[in-house]
Amino acid sequence: MNRRTFLGTISAAAVLSRQLSWAAEHRIDKIGLQLYTVRFAMQQDFDGTLAKVAAIGYREAELAGFAMDQGKITYFERSPKEMRSALDNHGLVSPSTHVNYTSLSPANFPRVIEASKIIGNEYIVNPWIEENVRNQPDGWKRAAETFNRVGSDCKKAGIQFAYHNHWFEFIPVNGTMPYDVLLKECDRDLVKMEMDLCWIVVGGQDPIKYFDLYPGRFPLVHVKDVKEVPKLTAGGEQNLGDTMPGMTSVGNGIIDWKRILGQSKKAGIKHYFVEHDKPQSPFDSIQASYSYLAQLRF
Repeated sequence: MNRRTFLGTISAAAVLSRQLSWAAEHRIDKIGLQLYTVRFAMQQDFDGTLAKVAAIGYREAELAGFAMDQGKITYFERSPKEMRSALDNHGLVSPSTHVNYTSLSPANFPRVIEASKIIGNEYIVNPWIEENVRNQPDGWKRAAETFNRVGSDCKKAGIQFAYHNHWFEFIPVNGTMPYDVLLKECDRDLVKMEMDLCWIVVGGQDPIKYFDLYPGRFPLVHVKDVKEVPKLTAGGEQNLGDTMPGMTSVGNGIIDWKRILGQSKKAGIKHYFVEHDKPQSPFDSIQASYSYLAQLRF
C-alpha cells in the first residue's frame, strides 16, 4: 500500500466513524413545548408558568391561546408585543403558533401574519378544521385551497404555513383519507405538515410510511404518548384529547420513539414540541417528558 492509498483509507475511515457516531448519538438539541399543555396554568399565572417551563429546560414554546376580537389578536389575553417580551424575559423563543381556521380568511389573515412577525414565529399552523367545514362537499379540497392561499401569503412574508392533524384525518371519506387529500392537493412548498405523532398512531397509521412517501414535508412534530389506542368515531365534535383514557407523558406509553424519531432527517423535522392534551399534573407531565427526550438517542 503506497502513502496516497494509505491516507485515503484513513480519511474514508474517519468519515465513516463520524457518520456512525452521528447515527448512534443523535438527539434533540432544543426540546419545545406546546403551551396548550399548560393552558390552565397560563391563565392563572402567566409569567410564573413560563418561568417553570424554562426552568425545566425547554427552550422553544409553540403558542396556544390565540384569540381574535374585532381584528385584535391576543395570546392568553396578551398582545403580540407583550407575548414576545414575556418569552424574551424567560429565555424562550416561539418558532410557531397555532391559529384557528376562521383567522385564515382574507380579511383576517394579514393581521395574523403581522402578529407572528412581532412574536418571531417562523411557522403559522392551523391545528383544527371545524366539523361543519370538513363535512361540506369536497370540504377537504376546499381546505387545501385555503391552505395554498394563506401559504402563498406566508411565503411573501418570509413565514411558512403548516397544518396539524388529529385523528379524523385518518378516517376515510368516500374511500380516501383526508390526510392524503391534503398532502396531494396542497403545494409542498407553500404548505408543510406538523405531524402529531400520537394522533396518527391513534388513527391506525405509521408515521414512517408518510415520511417515506413525502420526505421533507414535516418540519414540526408534536411528541406525546398514549398507553392504549381507543376506538374511534368520525361523528360529532369528539374531543379525544380531553376524554381519551391513557394519554401519558412521553416515553410512558406504547409509541416507539427511537424508531420514529430515528427518521427525523428524512421527515425534515426541525422542531419537536411536547404536548399532553389534559394532564392531571401539567408540570410533572412536562418534566417527565422532557427528562425522557433529553436522554433519548436515536
